[in-house]
Amino acid sequence: MSEVQQAATKKARPLVGVVVSDKMQKTVTVLVERQVRHGVYGKYIRRSTKFHAHDEIGAKQGDTVTIVSCRPLSKTKSYTVTEIVRRSGE
Repeated sequence: MSEVQQAATKKARPLVGVVVSDKMQKTVTVLVERQVRHGVYGKYIRRSTKFHAHDEIGAKQGDTVTIVSCRPLSKTKSYTVTEIVRRSGE
């Protein structure tokens, strides 16, 4: 199986994060945190990444959402919000 076929059959991996900004139109900024083990000391370190995601659902700041990668929609936006896991007020 070639590399191109492998990429086409691979499922998009969902990421769960918190919306930190909803000031743009149909775009939210999602902060995704992960834990990485330190190479020398073995202690787990928290690392975070911010992604811009296309939002048709209407997520607000503080909501926990699931995002999935998609084709590039703009220079910085290549993820889509698929569901709102938890609202900020709940």
